[in-house]
Amino acid sequence: MKVEGLLFTFLSLFFLVSAGVYWLVSRDPTGFTCLLLSGGLAFIIGYYVLFTARRMDERPEDRADAEIAEGAGEVGFFAPHSWWPMILAATFTLTTLGLVFGTFLLLIGFVAVIVAAYGFVFEYYLGVNRTQGFTLSAVEAMGETPTSTTKFLGEQH
Repeated sequence: MKVEGLLFTFLSLFFLVSAGVYWLVSRDPTGFTCLLLSGGLAFIIGYYVLFTARRMDERPEDRADAEIAEGAGEVGFFAPHSWWPMILAATFTLTTLGLVFGTFLLLIGFVAVIVAAYGFVFEYYLGVNRTQGFTLSAVEAMGETPTSTTKFLGEQH
């Protein structure tokens, strides 16, 4: 992960130097601000990745002597399907339209964004999908009843 962190740090430096040169050449506050913000965002990502890399063991893809088989296995849980990103995008659209058409629509959009964000974050903690992040044996060990017998991690059916 160190390479990725250094890449984003270099990108941040590039944006910040470009912002300085852009300001000296054009005196355009909009482009200057965009380049500054891009540099800041790249710095945040680079700092986070470098900070995380110090706390983790070295990954197989970071070592020159690693074998392909070392990278095999379960990577993590990734949602098989979800409607929440589309709902959240629609609520952001509603909120943006509220900026154009009126305060009442803006307030409805704010409430809808909060509800959609709550649903997106807690999708796999509540309701019908609550056990999909676990293996079938782990669900049974917790004393839960599985919500499905076909969508569990790492198990062949």
